[in-house]
Amino acid sequence: MAHDSENDNVRRQIDENLRRVYQEKVEEQLPDRFKQLLDQLKAQEPNGGQK
Repeated sequence: MAHDSENDNVRRQIDENLRRVYQEKVEEQLPDRFKQLLDQLKAQEPNGGQK
């Protein structure tokens, strides 16, 4: 039983760390170069990127 509890703790730590790293990436600023590329792609759309 102690082994199951230890596994649960390890899984919980992994889960928390993955969530933290993912959230940090989500909140990260998009690099300017990517913004420029997205703007270029939108400008090439038939309606100029407008919906």
